[in-house]
Amino acid sequence: QVQLVESGGGLVQPGGSLRLSCAASGSIFSIYDMGWYRQAPGKQRELVAAVTRGGSTNYADSVKGRFTISRDNAKNTVYLQMNSLKPEDTAVYYCNADLLTYYSGRKDYWGQGTQVTVSS
Repeated sequence: QVQLVESGGGLVQPGGSLRLSCAASGSIFSIYDMGWYRQAPGKQRELVAAVTRGGSTNYADSVKGRFTISRDNAKNTVYLQMNSLKPEDTAVYYCNADLLTYYSGRKDYWGQGTQVTVSS
């Protein structure tokens, strides 16, 4: 069984910063891409940022220059540093991992989500 556990969400004022973390645990053989998605009320879930095992990154245009994704392969953990936050960044943020397990093959796993609210 695999779990993705997120932390670091909360309430922050516009212009502030937050750092999200997501740790994967369980019967993991290897982790390929890891990423962060978000879903605001009434909107579809969208990709925020992704990082390959080798460290190549991809960002949504709306967060380029403000957010930074990184990962620690030894800890099976992905991070999202969010700076210069705007009210439109308010959403539930979900961690995603494409990984290979010892018993269930390769597939996508999702975290439970963490709320990020940007408001004065």
